[in-house]
Amino acid sequence: MDTKKLRQKILDLAIHGKLVPQDPNDEPASVLLERIKAEKERLIKEGKIKGSKKSAKASDTPHYGNMPFKVPNSWDIVSVSDLFLLNPKSELNDNMKVGFIPMALVEDGFSRNHFFEERTWKDVNRGYCHFQNGDIGVAKISPCFENRKSTIFKNLPNNYGAGTTELVILRPIKVYAKFYLYLFKSDWYLKEGTKYFKGVVGQQRVHKEIFTDLHIPLPPFAEQQRIVEEIEYWFALIDQIEQDKSDLQTAIRQTKSKILDLAIHGKLVPQNPNDEPASELLKRINPKAEITCDNGHYPVGWIDVILGDIFYHNTGKALNSSNKEGVLRNYLTTSNVYWNQFDLSLVKQMPFRDNELEKCTVQKGDLLVCEGGDVGRSAIWNFDYNICIQNHIHRLRPKGDLNVSFYYYVLRFLKEHNRIGGKGIGLLGLSSNELHKIGMPLPPRKEQDRIVLKIEELFSVLDNIQNALEA
Repeated sequence: MDTKKLRQKILDLAIHGKLVPQDPNDEPASVLLERIKAEKERLIKEGKIKGSKKSAKASDTPHYGNMPFKVPNSWDIVSVSDLFLLNPKSELNDNMKVGFIPMALVEDGFSRNHFFEERTWKDVNRGYCHFQNGDIGVAKISPCFENRKSTIFKNLPNNYGAGTTELVILRPIKVYAKFYLYLFKSDWYLKEGTKYFKGVVGQQRVHKEIFTDLHIPLPPFAEQQRIVEEIEYWFALIDQIEQDKSDLQTAIRQTKSKILDLAIHGKLVPQNPNDEPASELLKRINPKAEITCDNGHYPVGWIDVILGDIFYHNTGKALNSSNKEGVLRNYLTTSNVYWNQFDLSLVKQMPFRDNELEKCTVQKGDLLVCEGGDVGRSAIWNFDYNICIQNHIHRLRPKGDLNVSFYYYVLRFLKEHNRIGGKGIGLLGLSSNELHKIGMPLPPRKEQDRIVLKIEELFSVLDNIQNALEA
């Protein structure tokens, strides 16, 4: 379930007057509008606000005059400036404590939350926008505007605050602020706002008329309240769905980790007494390796090994000014290697000499391990063509008959449990020596196959659940 689209649909229904039924007993929006006009005239006469002196050339003003959709008969269509005071100023005592809100403290998305730092008024009254509890703040700069950075200010120290000038402040006049905050978060409003971006790329701002001349719906006040109640009812349900989804995703990750734990400790599938013991397998793979058993950790028939006992391993070629001889060939970097998959959308080239190819070429079945970046990140090269590697990738090639997938899962488990780590100052790296000494189990060969089949069977079920959650 795409919960973001579901929220968008709810807001779309809300601003079209289709989320709740109209009540014929509601005072019409036209009557509310007259009261709003009277309130503005009163504020002007008392000198609390200034009358509009707006005059602009038609060529300078976007065409915000027409609503693109119909609204119920009891609603009205008005300009934003009819309902709000734009960017009001506060006159306060210099030593008064107020809330200070930079853009980073305004949450994006459908949240109404914001946070503040306590400041003294004299420190923030110049060079910042002013607001008070109940005002609406809407980001005007990209991408904050598109990301729905908007809020209703609340719980400010002494009722007042100041903040980034990239917020436009709208003070509601006898309308329900929550309804209009949701309208400002709707896809329709964002689409209207982004029609007329101004400024250079990366610093674009919406045209100021989106906060003044855009025609918006005015429902009866009682209906504004009912709409908000309905929005918040559905949003609360969606919040629960998202939390349940997050909890399930966490459970999937934990289940996969537990499966790997059972797998590498010999508890995922039963042992078969007819399997050839791992000690015999190791003798064939590496007759010189020391055979040690640890039946406290592993089943009978398993043995302890180090990675270097069962895999040949080396890194690839470093690209520098002195390595320019040879034939240009494709090569993998750590940016191409992810957990059990490769991103081949950008494959670079560098020269390789013939005498470097044996060490630097990857063939089907090799296990690749990142030396840096996300240290230990691994994937099996299962393509039918060869490719080269650079020096920040370890190539592991089995010394004998092994199920390489089993050892991919071993490395993944060890990584999850912080048993593979890098060393160094600043950028960490996994050296060949450290990789060589990593301890791991060696089960009987046939049991390796059974374990991998069971892991893949269980992971497939979990992946299907994950995909369903993300659909």
